[in-house]
Amino acid sequence: MEQFLEIITKPDNIPIVALLVSVIFFSWLAWTKAAKNDLQDTPDEAKMDDKVQVWPYLVRVEFLMSIAVMAVLVLWSVFLDAPLEEPANRALTPNPSKAPWYFLGLQELLVYFDPWIAGVVLPTLIIVGLMAIPYIDINEKGNGYYTFKERKFAILTFSFGFLILWVALIVLGTFMRGPGWNFFWPWEKWDPHYVGVLTNVDFSEMFGIATRLPDNSLNPVAFIFGALCVIGLYSIIPAYWMMKKNSEFIKKLGLVRYHTIAFLFVSMIGVVIKILLRLGPPVLGLNPVKYVWVTPWFNI
Repeated sequence: MEQFLEIITKPDNIPIVALLVSVIFFSWLAWTKAAKNDLQDTPDEAKMDDKVQVWPYLVRVEFLMSIAVMAVLVLWSVFLDAPLEEPANRALTPNPSKAPWYFLGLQELLVYFDPWIAGVVLPTLIIVGLMAIPYIDINEKGNGYYTFKERKFAILTFSFGFLILWVALIVLGTFMRGPGWNFFWPWEKWDPHYVGVLTNVDFSEMFGIATRLPDNSLNPVAFIFGALCVIGLYSIIPAYWMMKKNSEFIKKLGLVRYHTIAFLFVSMIGVVIKILLRLGPPVLGLNPVKYVWVTPWFNI
C-alpha cells in the first residue's frame, strides 16, 4: 500500500483525488435532493414561476467563486511543486508512459479497441452525443429541480457513461496501470520487470470457429459470425425497445430522434461488452477476446 499512497499523493495526481472527492460529493448531493423531491407530488421548485435576473444575482455568485478558485490555485502553486521532470531523452521511454490524466480514459480504451476506434470514433461519438442531447430530449419535466422518477433513462444513462466509462477509467489508468500498462491492485508493488502473458483470441474462436484458414486467409464463416454479432447488437436492442415502448411515445419522439438515441445508447453498451469480453474470460480461466468482428479492412 506504500506505493499506492505515494501515487495518490504525487502533485500531478492531486487533481484526480480532488475529482473523486467532488464527484462523490455532488453525486450524493444530487441524488439526495432528487430523492427528497420525488417524495412530493410536485416539487417546490416546479411550482415556482418567478424569474431571477442574471445580474446581479448569478454574476455576483460567480465572481465570488472565481476569487475563491484563484485563491485555491495560488495556495496550490505555493505548497505543491509543479510535476516537472528532466528534459526528454529520445533514447529512454518512461515506463509506464501515460497521457495527461484527463486523457487517461481514452488511453485505457486502447487496451480494448484499435486506435482508430478508441482515439477517433469513440471521442467523436462522445462529443456528438453531448451536443445532440438538447435536440433529442423531449422530456419537459425535471427542468430547474432535481428529480429521478421523471427522468430515469436520461439520468441513469448519463451517470453510467460519466461515472463508469469516464471517471472510473481515469482512476483505473492512473492508480492501477503500472509498467508495461499492466494491471496492479492498489496493494501490489509495481514491478518494472513483470511481463503479463495473455493469449488473445477472437470471439468466433470461443465457439470453435477459426478466424483464419490454413492458408492464413480470412475464414468467411468467422466474418459472417462477427458481422451478425455486431449488426445484431445494433438491431435487436433498438427493435426490442421500440416494441416495448408505447406507440404514442415513439410517435412523439420521432424516428430520427429515436434511432439517434438508440445508436448512441447501443454504442455505449457495446463499449461495456467489449471491456467485459477482455477482462471477464481470464477470471473464468479462458482467453481474453481481442476482436469480435475481423474483416479485411478493419477489426472491431
